[in-house]
Amino acid sequence: MGYVNFNQILGIASLLALGVSPGLTMELGNGITVFNKSPRLVNAITTLSGIRVEGAKYYFIIELGNDVGEPLEKLTLQQVQGTQMIDYDLDATFAFEGEPINRGKSLTIARTKQNLDNKAITLIFDSPIAPGTTFTIGLKPQRNPELAGVYQFSVTVYPEGEKPQGLYLGLGRLHFYQRGNRFP
Repeated sequence: MGYVNFNQILGIASLLALGVSPGLTMELGNGITVFNKSPRLVNAITTLSGIRVEGAKYYFIIELGNDVGEPLEKLTLQQVQGTQMIDYDLDATFAFEGEPINRGKSLTIARTKQNLDNKAITLIFDSPIAPGTTFTIGLKPQRNPELAGVYQFSVTVYPEGEKPQGLYLGLGRLHFYQRGNRFP
C-alpha cells in the first residue's frame, strides 16, 4: 500500500470539520480515491418472494448524494447469509437511474463478473455514475432459493479513480417464503 501524507489528511479533516468541501476530488495520494461522503443503500427488493420461483428480479437501490464527491465506477454484491447460494444469469444483469417503480434511463454495465471462490458479483459501469444520482441494480436469479429464510447481501461501492478505495454500505436483505408475494 502506498504512503499517505498525514498533513494532507489533517488538512482535509480540518476543512470537513469547518463544513468546507475540499472539492470534487478526494485524492489521498498515490492515486488513491475515496468518497467525500458515503453513498447510501436505500433498499433491496425481490419481485417474487416465493421459494423455487423462476422469473424473479432482485433490486438493490443506491443513492449517491450530491456531496459524495466522486462518481461511482463499480460495485460489488456478495451473498453473506442464506441457507443456499443463489445462482444468477449474469448476462441479464441491468441497471437504471431511479427506483423500480419510477425508472429513469438505463445505465450501461461494461462488465459483470463473479468471483468463483466467494460468489461476489462485481459490476463495472461503462460511464461512472454522477453524484446526485439514485440508481438501481437488477439481478436475475436462475430461480429463487429452495429454502425459505432471510438472505443477506453485502454492498460495497468504489469511486472512479486509479486506486479506488471500496466503501461498505451495509446489507441488503431479501426474504423468501413458502408462499410468495408479488412486487409489481
